[in-house]
Amino acid sequence: MKRFLSIITVMLVLSSFALAQDLQLPRVSQKATVMQRIGLTDVTITYSRPGVKGRTIWGDLVPYDKVWRTGANEATTIEFSTDVKVNGQAIPAGAYSLHTIPGKDEWTIILNKTAKQWGSYNYDESKDQLRFKAKPEQGPNEEWLAFSFPDVKQDSGTVQIAWEKMRVKFQIDTDTNAQALANIQKALAAGPKDWEVPYDAAQFAFTNNLAKEDAMKWVDQSISLKTTYWNLRLKADMLAQSGNKAEAIATAEKAVKLGKDNKDDAGEVAKTEKKLAEWKGASGSK
Repeated sequence: MKRFLSIITVMLVLSSFALAQDLQLPRVSQKATVMQRIGLTDVTITYSRPGVKGRTIWGDLVPYDKVWRTGANEATTIEFSTDVKVNGQAIPAGAYSLHTIPGKDEWTIILNKTAKQWGSYNYDESKDQLRFKAKPEQGPNEEWLAFSFPDVKQDSGTVQIAWEKMRVKFQIDTDTNAQALANIQKALAAGPKDWEVPYDAAQFAFTNNLAKEDAMKWVDQSISLKTTYWNLRLKADMLAQSGNKAEAIATAEKAVKLGKDNKDDAGEVAKTEKKLAEWKGASGSK
């Protein structure tokens, strides 16, 4: 009988523990996620947001010269959908925990290969993917810790950590052009039937001054699928840039006629007419 009661007691304790594990209650430092696409790369930061609440943060609540989870609760994580460079150093795609070592005049930013961990209590320096230095700056008071991307370009983005009156920033670089060209090759290898696919490929290459010979092949492929004002105009721009004004003029004239016949965007057609007049004036054509 005693043994039976003991078994029942253990089962009740385990049952209570399981129920406690399922209990959902709000955290004081609530969870947040910020995601930014840089070119073709998604950068996702997940963290918990402690508040200042009138406390002394730096050198007190967050000690100087000690590893910090850069938030509350679980360690902050940063995930990259493609290979990137952080502070100029190559980082493979994947998820990392983001720890910091705050200092009065300099911070150490750490990307650790153990993404999921509680705080920095079990942080293992031997599993660091990257460490680098960053200079803190002063800014307006930020009550709740916040990660943001204040400056984003096609192939780079700045990450900012802001809490209280402190700001720390670091840069992420992506090889967007190489990724885009690889995507173009893959899409065109499948033999597209839509004129817009090779047109978009040629437009991207032309705008970013990439793969000029391939770009001309792609716009010709687009025209072969369907001749439109848009791909003729693009080809005219490409010919003019390469110095072939005579062929650029002939192609632009075809584009303008087709654009008017199909009642395409009148404002865009007018822009091409203006370019056409400039090219004719520069070449002495009438």
